[in-house]
Amino acid sequence: MLAKIDELDEQHALAVAGGGEKYIERHRKRGKLLARERIELLLDPGTAFLELSPLAGWGSDFTVGASVVTGIGVVEGVECLITANDPTVKGGASNPWTVKKVFRAAQIATENNLPTIALVESGGADLPTQKEIFIPGGKLFRDLTRASAAKQPTIALVFGNSTAGGAYIPGMSDYTVMVKEGAKVFLGGPPLVKMATGEESDDEELGGAEMHARTSGLADYLAEDEYDALRIGRRIIARLNRDRVAPKPEPVAYAEPAGDVEELLDLIPEDLKEPFDPREVISLIADGVSEHNGAVFDEFKPLYGSSLVTGWAKIHGHQVGILANAQGVLFSEEAQKATQFIQLANQIDCPLLFLHNTTGYMVGKEYEQGGIIKHGAQMINAVSNSAVPHISVIMGASYGAGNYGMNGRAYDPRFLFTWPSAKSAVMGPAQLAGVLSIVARAAAESKGKEYDEEGDASMRAFIEQAVEEQSLPFFLSGMLYDDGVIDPRDTRTILGICLSVINNVPVKGTERFGVFRT
Repeated sequence: MLAKIDELDEQHALAVAGGGEKYIERHRKRGKLLARERIELLLDPGTAFLELSPLAGWGSDFTVGASVVTGIGVVEGVECLITANDPTVKGGASNPWTVKKVFRAAQIATENNLPTIALVESGGADLPTQKEIFIPGGKLFRDLTRASAAKQPTIALVFGNSTAGGAYIPGMSDYTVMVKEGAKVFLGGPPLVKMATGEESDDEELGGAEMHARTSGLADYLAEDEYDALRIGRRIIARLNRDRVAPKPEPVAYAEPAGDVEELLDLIPEDLKEPFDPREVISLIADGVSEHNGAVFDEFKPLYGSSLVTGWAKIHGHQVGILANAQGVLFSEEAQKATQFIQLANQIDCPLLFLHNTTGYMVGKEYEQGGIIKHGAQMINAVSNSAVPHISVIMGASYGAGNYGMNGRAYDPRFLFTWPSAKSAVMGPAQLAGVLSIVARAAAESKGKEYDEEGDASMRAFIEQAVEEQSLPFFLSGMLYDDGVIDPRDTRTILGICLSVINNVPVKGTERFGVFRT
């Protein structure tokens, strides 16, 4: 696990490096701060920043991180969704992965009623990939206006270029701050204006911060420099009256876990087919015993469906219902147990935490006859229609329909994180290659042809390698199928942040589910 974490640190370093030393130095010589430096100065001192999707674009032709930083931080005591263009990567131009990453950030802001602060410095769309950006990219502006209509404030702090379509980010934000002699906001720059109209103009008179503050009215505040813009941004947040708009429950005292968090590194076996006890994970991420928390974990139905552990715990004082895979396979009993537990969580308005290590629902004649499909369908029905917030952490395997039943990405968990040990695919690499081999062998036999054993071995090796690579956490995170690959030792802290964020919206369960087939 430590080796995997070292590799994770290397991949995160690529994202932090942005466009590389040459472009970072060029940016600094212009007297500008880097994206993460801007974020750090914006946040309340000593508070955490939960960066989201830092490996977006991993394995693609684009720089890891997708030329934008997104995450959740506290500004003037208010939890905010923050986006910051990284101008060291092609001038902060947006590529297809940038668009997907920003959309995911906007979804998180919407679902959790968060103000959005955009730290803007972007050259607009990456023109060679415009066909993948232009049509879906319009959703960015739609999201901004819908957030405003829903009383989720949007603030744009413009440090540099915000041109062409990007000009609508400050144009559609509730509050816009522009840096004097830094911000440049126009639909068409001087060369385009010259081509279109024959008019001669320079950057400042066409779209400079002072012009927008004094003449066009697009800028609400004119900042003297980047530090002043961040100061003004903090003051805007301070005046949003969020205590009235989004009241949150009073924090409850809690005890830290009794165990050593380092033990989390030893719990996941190298071979994911080898079972482990998720109760050990729960004991290290849940609150310890205190006067407010009589037990670390109150297990529900412990003697029934034992390969799925369910029960109640608190994390940083927030109650959660936990579903954790124990032995990997989900049988009918586990599916029925999960269905009931999800209904109970909705009855008491309690968020759910899914801890994945499953190879999927059990197959075989005995289990098909016993109703595994309809019982699995009940569990997926319950997950799909549950109205309380869900958080998922993929610790080990998350294969097949088990990924769906345990609230994978397709089922819109509020947050989903993976450990470096995670793997997710239709099925395990060896099983998938074996199935293809059996099908090919049967096809050859039906035609009366001799089967190519050597070719079969090569095919199986190729398929196993390809599926293995595509099921690894960096690949999945690069595709934005999670919100980040995390060090297991950070799990409790990250869950605490997420549970606090979730409480910006009242937690309300449902009594309405689809038809449960019996």
